[in-house]
Amino acid sequence: MGTFTRLLVLVPVLWTIACGQQERAVTDTPRGAPPASTPAAGTTSVERSAAATRPRIVFLGDSLTAGLGLAAEESVPSLIQQRLDREGYAYEVVNAGVSGDTSAGGLSRLDWSLDGDVRVLVIELGANDGLRGLPVTALKRNLGEIIRRARERDITVLLTGMEAPPNYGEAYTSEFRQAYRDLAREHDIAFMPFFLEGVAGIAALNQRDGVHPNPDGARLVERKIWTSLEPLLDRAD
Repeated sequence: MGTFTRLLVLVPVLWTIACGQQERAVTDTPRGAPPASTPAAGTTSVERSAAATRPRIVFLGDSLTAGLGLAAEESVPSLIQQRLDREGYAYEVVNAGVSGDTSAGGLSRLDWSLDGDVRVLVIELGANDGLRGLPVTALKRNLGEIIRRARERDITVLLTGMEAPPNYGEAYTSEFRQAYRDLAREHDIAFMPFFLEGVAGIAALNQRDGVHPNPDGARLVERKIWTSLEPLLDRAD
């Protein structure tokens, strides 16, 4: 079963989860308030104080970034923090993921998310846009503005792509996919074509909802992101 077929089977579940997450996001995260941006879990107060002086890598995203259904230390940003520490990179990773968020939501809280000495911004947004069939022009405009504002601050950007479920038709899914590629080319930024590559639709790598990676899936996503992220660190530091 191909990736698109798996996504089609999961559309009703995806829609229910996306709507529920958005309701929680609106209730729990008032617009104008800082997002739930936190350094990696499991650090002591002394370690957190030291991390506060480090340059930052911010992950701006939705529930896939937030780590819905995972322990804090199992989220992708936390796994990246652990990798950085093992490899000797002195960065603080900030998880700015909000469940149910769209590209418009990410744009609305961008300034809060880029607080501090941010050197790299990893963008994981668009899944909820695709689930709702929102206009691709709006998705591209929102992501383009996020990239533009980050670049104005001399922040290096890594854009991760997303796939739309195929129930809106091949024209929509193709346009949706192409928007990310066009943004990466137009802004000359690092690009990972699909955030869930090798994980989407594979039961053994996802939670019971069939949507969000389980710990094994999150580790696979982290390894793929690291391949795109590590080359940026020397330029950003």
